[in-house]
Amino acid sequence: MSAPLILIAEEKADLRQQVREYLEQSGFRALPVGSAADIFNAIKAVPVGALVLDAALRGPDGLDLCRDVRERSDIPIILVGAGGSEVDRVVGLELGADDYMAKPYSNRELAARLRAVLRRSKKDRLIGLRASTLAQFDGWQVDFARREVRDGEGALIALTAAEFALLQVLLDHPQTVIPRLRLMELAGVRDAPSSDRSIDVLVSRVRRKLSVGGRPAPIVTVRGAGYMLSAAVERQ
Repeated sequence: MSAPLILIAEEKADLRQQVREYLEQSGFRALPVGSAADIFNAIKAVPVGALVLDAALRGPDGLDLCRDVRERSDIPIILVGAGGSEVDRVVGLELGADDYMAKPYSNRELAARLRAVLRRSKKDRLIGLRASTLAQFDGWQVDFARREVRDGEGALIALTAAEFALLQVLLDHPQTVIPRLRLMELAGVRDAPSSDRSIDVLVSRVRRKLSVGGRPAPIVTVRGAGYMLSAAVERQ
């Protein structure tokens, strides 16, 4: 099996080349891209393993581009930016990124983060193949083999690998309160301090996608305890 292809969308050409050389030495295939058109052309043309996206990329800027890529694809995205605060991380995750790294970063850490998001994406797909084929909850249908979620009318909802992993955990433990740290562990969210809001942002994203027609998603916040899927789950 060939090594995963990593798109490097970095504003500075010299840094794109530097990251490319390091990733290729680390066992990846890497393709530097400098614009939104390059990114979407690559995604259409070849199987892409992950995207490293500079928040400062211009025309459109990296933040808008992160949202656009997420709307069209479920490939893992690592967003990199100059800010390293919690607000910066939360904004990146809200836009659909799977991980966030502050500049300057080490190429060694980037390679480790890439392996982590790729491992999680692969694990999600294997879980889907092993799981019971279908499940229903609150009008939604989940096909684990295809990793698809559809509403009552059959319309497909696009979930990222991280979002699907979270939903998988909630479906495996319906009507059960799952503590935040335990949910982070089960959903494969990267190690983070207990104060980190990554899991809260991920829950918010899934809630937003499952809230249709004015009806809220059946994901309940149990204050001081964690989160719970309040709906019953029927498996087939």
